[in-house]
Formats: sequence, C-alpha cells, structure tokens
Amino acid sequence: MTGGIFRVGNRVFAGGTHIMGILNVTPDSFYAGSRVSADEIARRALEMVRAGAEVLDIGGESTRPGAAETDAEEEAARVLPAVAAVRAATDCPVSVDTRRAEIARLALGAGADMINDVSGAEGAAIYEEVARAGASVCIMHNGRSGIRGDIIAAKREWLSRAVELAALAGIPRERILLDGGIGFNGGAEADRELEARYAELGSLGLPLLIGASRKSFLGGAPEDRLPATLAVTERAVRAGVLFVRVHDIAENLAAIRRAEEKK
Repeated sequence: MTGGIFRVGNRVFAGGTHIMGILNVTPDSFYAGSRVSADEIARRALEMVRAGAEVLDIGGESTRPGAAETDAEEEAARVLPAVAAVRAATDCPVSVDTRRAEIARLALGAGADMINDVSGAEGAAIYEEVARAGASVCIMHNGRSGIRGDIIAAKREWLSRAVELAALAGIPRERILLDGGIGFNGGAEADRELEARYAELGSLGLPLLIGASRKSFLGGAPEDRLPATLAVTERAVRAGVLFVRVHDIAENLAAIRRAEEKK
C-alpha cells in the first residue's frame, strides 16, 4: 500500500485495495449504466454495498469532456436528496463529487462524510468546509488546462501544494486521499501514461484513489470497457492503490481478489 491510513465516516482503511461505488444523479454522465434516478438511489446504494462497495460517491454534475455546465442550484437539487436517501439506507461512508465549495458545505451538512474535490482550482475553499465538518477529502489533480513536462512530476508538484493547503485548512493527513486524475489530462495518451506509472504518485506519502472505470482512454464504447477496467483494477492492486472508483462493484471486487492472490 502507498501512504498511510485513511479515515472516512466510521471506517478506517489501512491496507489492501477497496471499492468506491459511483452513483451519478445526472442525466448526462458518459456511461448510461451509472445514472440513477432519485427514486432508485437508495436501492442502488444498498445493492452496491452488498456487492462489496465500502464508500459510495454521489455526483450531481457530469465531468465528462464537453458536458454542459450545471449551475449550483441544480447540482444541489440533485445531490442533497440523494445524500439524505443514501444516508438513511446505509451506514456506508458517503462521498460527494463536486467542484464547488457551496455544494461541499451543503452536502456535508446533509450527512456526507467526504468530498471528492474534482475542481483542480477551488480546493482551498472546499478544504475549509471539509475541515469545519471534520470530514475527509479526496484531492484530484485536474490537468485539462495542460500539463508541461513529465506528467508524474507535474502531478506530484500540484498535489503536494494542494495537500499543504488542506493541512493549513485543518484537515488531518489521515483524512486525505489523492487522485491523479485519469480522464482529466487532455487525451488518451496522457491518461495511459499516468495509469501505467500510477504507483509513482505514492512518493507523496498519502493513500491513492484511481478513477479509470469505463473511461475513454480504454478505447471502444463505454458499455464495452469493462474488461479493460478490470485490467486497470488488477494493476492498481499491484501498485498499492487504496481505492478504485468504479461502476461495476462485483466484477471489480473479483478482479481485486484475483490480483491479491497473485501478489
């Protein structure tokens, strides 16, 4: 495992590779199979937990390239009822995927345990909300504006500064998870290099999350990318990644177990 322990909600993760399940309350996420209506989100959450998810990540705005921007009011209208429904259905830690400090504040107030910060820019304000709530954070590097030089060096530099900001805001290191940002690097070639070298981010001394499930760098249509996703998950286990953020819980859990047996 890279990094140390990670605390979120009522759980402590100190080794192995675990599953974060994706719950998108959006009409336009790139993979239709991940979209969940407000009426069915509690049922889907329970299904994911029973299949092996140990954290549930709720998203109210699509982050796929070219997606229409969702305003804060609409994002809140999608996310807050979903958090309340999942929170009432299970004690599994709940994360909210957002780029807005306002949504982070509201989601944490509604019962979320963690913010998955995909902003790449607005982190400091989000970190203050996380610290105030005594919650956890996943910090993702967003490289869509361009990466100069070596991709790992650029990400380590940015993430190191972000971790310093999170610490200054008052977030303990044991509540910080890092995401290199696959799908946020301007193209498939950069994503493939990042995935192949993901273990190098472990030099930052914090646990890692990888979010590669069914993303375009894997090739083909989203509905055909499960085998490639499972291959990434097996490599993530070998790289010591703490969390894989995925759509298909049972299949990825089986991939984790296969990889662990080979270690």
